[in-house]
Amino acid sequence: MSTDRDWDRRADELAAASVAESPTRWFVQLWGEAAEDRIDTPWARTAAYPPVVEHVAAAGPGEGRRAVVVGAGLGADAEHLATQGWAMTAFDVAPAAVELARDWHPGTVVDYRVADLLDLPPDLVGAFDLVVDVFTVQALPPRVRPEAVAGVRALLAPGGTLLAVQFVRERGEDPGVDPPWLLDEDEVRSLAAGDVVLHSLDRRGHPLNPAGPDVWVAVLRRGT
Repeated sequence: MSTDRDWDRRADELAAASVAESPTRWFVQLWGEAAEDRIDTPWARTAAYPPVVEHVAAAGPGEGRRAVVVGAGLGADAEHLATQGWAMTAFDVAPAAVELARDWHPGTVVDYRVADLLDLPPDLVGAFDLVVDVFTVQALPPRVRPEAVAGVRALLAPGGTLLAVQFVRERGEDPGVDPPWLLDEDEVRSLAAGDVVLHSLDRRGHPLNPAGPDVWVAVLRRGT
């Protein structure tokens, strides 16, 4: 039996084996293995991502407005938003991730649920005043990127705001065969379509690791 607990390496293995058939099955498998303690816990952030904290502080108290975190993982971003007065939903395609998030946050007020960005439940469509996506779009293969981007947009209520954070890929650079499949500037800008307009797009240094890749921080708004 292997003693390799490196979840990042295991993610590459699972994606290579399944992504041509299913763009999301590897998430379900990866989180399932983590729940069985066969690998270390993936994406185990215990604090909200700095661009999320910054945006929420600038936006002011949620005052009961509805927000959703896409691909919520263990829930650090969703829990932070809840403390700021947002009525929170957080979803992930992997049932094991949702169960772990609930376990990590006993007594939470966040509505953690299983849902697929590529096939959204009707009650999530057009429902949210704030949508937060941190690194979910880039975790899906390029062949389904248009559907993923459309799914993120579809969550926005009229007048709603989308905060999208993704790692930077330079124009013309090969996205590679293993996740994550980073976004170039044009792909980030493609989040804007129809009545969803790009309000700002910043390229910043890695918020947690000076040696890490730059990140895109995009803010978009849906018309009323």
